[in-house]
Amino acid sequence: MRGLIDLHCHILPGIDDGSPNLVTSLELARKVVADGIDYALLTPHHMNGRYINHKADVLTLVEQFEADLAANGIPLKVFPGQEVRINGDLLKAIAADDILYADEAGHYLMLEFPSDSVPQYANQMIYQLVQQGITPVIVHPERNEGIVDNPSKLADLLKLGCLTQITASSYVGVFGKRIAQFTVQLIKAGQVACFASDAHTLAKREYELSAAYDKLTAKFGPELTNCYQENARAIINGEPVMLNWQPIKRKRFWLF
Repeated sequence: MRGLIDLHCHILPGIDDGSPNLVTSLELARKVVADGIDYALLTPHHMNGRYINHKADVLTLVEQFEADLAANGIPLKVFPGQEVRINGDLLKAIAADDILYADEAGHYLMLEFPSDSVPQYANQMIYQLVQQGITPVIVHPERNEGIVDNPSKLADLLKLGCLTQITASSYVGVFGKRIAQFTVQLIKAGQVACFASDAHTLAKREYELSAAYDKLTAKFGPELTNCYQENARAIINGEPVMLNWQPIKRKRFWLF
């Protein structure tokens, strides 16, 4: 499977908790290509309480990495991006032109929540983003404890106009049975726009994108796989993406 687009990975060297150096980044890039990926949006963490990676710095680093890829004969086309943590200063950062989007036109923002919850102010902030013509793409919602425990929180975000990006490793079971099962629930409910690798250097963050798409094809058919891949292409090109989704019904447990 070739021509894949990865909208979320951490292979820029020495910039966050992903690749620590250029040697590792080049090895990861080779794995990217081996997994069938031709295009990768490089998304270092930004404003997550630990890492600040300003737009100008990321642009410089990606330009240098492009040169390193070419010098080493690695046929991977890379684009500058950020995985932006939702926070109280996000709107100010947007106004200051310190945010990179998934597309050049600034329509799609790769937005991360804390792993344990959805902040109370999230809906209001996302409403404000949408009013500015920005569509948040919620990254790895299947690994957010608040959403896993209460899927209606994600439904509320989808109602506001958000999209979602699932980590490929979640679907193939790397993060455990519970997350894998919840990922299937999201897929069945039509609440997923696309897969991405979210690759780091950690063992659980290897490239599983093609494996996830192979599993999706086997379980749900090639049409859904094609849809996810086209959605990834549309996001990076700044084109419209629509989800035909339904709420996830929570199981009721009755005590007698």
